[in-house]
Amino acid sequence: MRTQGATLAGSALSGLLASACCIGPLVLSLLGVSGAAFAQRFEPLRPYLLVLTYGLLAAAFYLTYRPGKAACAPGEACEMPRASRAGIVMLWVGTLFVVLATLFPIYSQFLF
Repeated sequence: MRTQGATLAGSALSGLLASACCIGPLVLSLLGVSGAAFAQRFEPLRPYLLVLTYGLLAAAFYLTYRPGKAACAPGEACEMPRASRAGIVMLWVGTLFVVLATLFPIYSQFLF
């Protein structure tokens, strides 16, 4: 359960960092902060951060929806603990957040 939460949090954070070059200046300019061009320093790292983001999301989905054991031997636990409903909802909300942040450069032109 801890690993699932860590992969979800890591994927959301790396997705946010991958989009920092695009979302950062917009948010800071909306808040009235000038000189927000420093966020463009993340642009060269964007492909690497996106690979990390989607890798962590894939790990979170695998840990959430992995198949259980087919048979159990005597003395072994037969069932693996399942993710709670709240954990599954957070996984899908985090995935939606990451996809929207990844696609931000595409739909940002329509915001202005």
